[in-house]
Amino acid sequence: MTVRELDARTMTELVEDATAAPSMHNAQPWRFRLLPADGTFLVYADLGRAMPRADPTTRALHLGCAAALFNLRVAAAHAGWEPDTALLPDSADPRLLAVVRLVGPVLPGSDLAPLYPAIHRRSTSRHPFTDEEIPRPVKDTLCAAALREGAQLTFPDAWHVRTLLELADDAEGRGAADSAAAEELEHWTRTGPAARTAGDGVPEDAFGPRRRDGRAPVRDFAGRRPVAGREAAVFENAPQLAVLGTTEDQPRDWLLAGQAMERVLLQATLDGLATSLTSHALEWPELRWTVRDPRSATGYVQMVLRLGYGPAGSGTPRRPVHEVIDVE
Repeated sequence: MTVRELDARTMTELVEDATAAPSMHNAQPWRFRLLPADGTFLVYADLGRAMPRADPTTRALHLGCAAALFNLRVAAAHAGWEPDTALLPDSADPRLLAVVRLVGPVLPGSDLAPLYPAIHRRSTSRHPFTDEEIPRPVKDTLCAAALREGAQLTFPDAWHVRTLLELADDAEGRGAADSAAAEELEHWTRTGPAARTAGDGVPEDAFGPRRRDGRAPVRDFAGRRPVAGREAAVFENAPQLAVLGTTEDQPRDWLLAGQAMERVLLQATLDGLATSLTSHALEWPELRWTVRDPRSATGYVQMVLRLGYGPAGSGTPRRPVHEVIDVE
């Protein structure tokens, strides 16, 4: 593999790949400080993009930043560089989530670079999926992907899926009745002319159709607002869900989970699956613990994924890369 020259331009392009990651409501809560002379990236949390109502502990913010961190690792390996990553390197600055140093040519047999084509193909699909079952070998591959990043991915039994769907419905109802939660969600949605010009948030063409029937846990970003031309559709009644969890529930665990989440999403994309993330119930502390399967070794659920076969999402906008980097 040819190693690309490491300068500010190359490092900026790697960050651009990193920022294709998913984040809660597409808030993109990250910043990158580049040190070209040392081949080093500092990954920071942008707390100005936190969501105090839906994410008071910034757990979801950490997941999104960690997904971008994983993309950065993949992009670096694709460019021929071996990324060496340290999580939470400075206890005096909790905003500094990770330091990534490009320490030399990528090691032979690296499993990061093959994931690169999925970075810009991955999208969140809020469309109906088919009833085609995901083959066991594909599920096993996704579970192994999570394990490589220090997390566990499990595919729950039918009774647990029913519980997850009930909790998602409960959470959506709570959100609609909570004025602060509804206002926060509306702040991160884009309709009308703003949908065509915004660099963040969820634009109306990514809402997907309204749910006429079915039980797939797809958040309705439109709420009670009418969206011109938006149709209704029948979603699957037995969605295929996967639960991503960690043994503990501290910032380091959130960073491990976010990287595992993105590795799973990229692998699923390469495997031809459509994907979406379901965090409804995880946003309510009194519901989050119930999401866990008591028979599972997973201590804390960090994300619920909906996987299957169906149309890809339309994608969401990204902020210009110069808005999220500082170069020294």
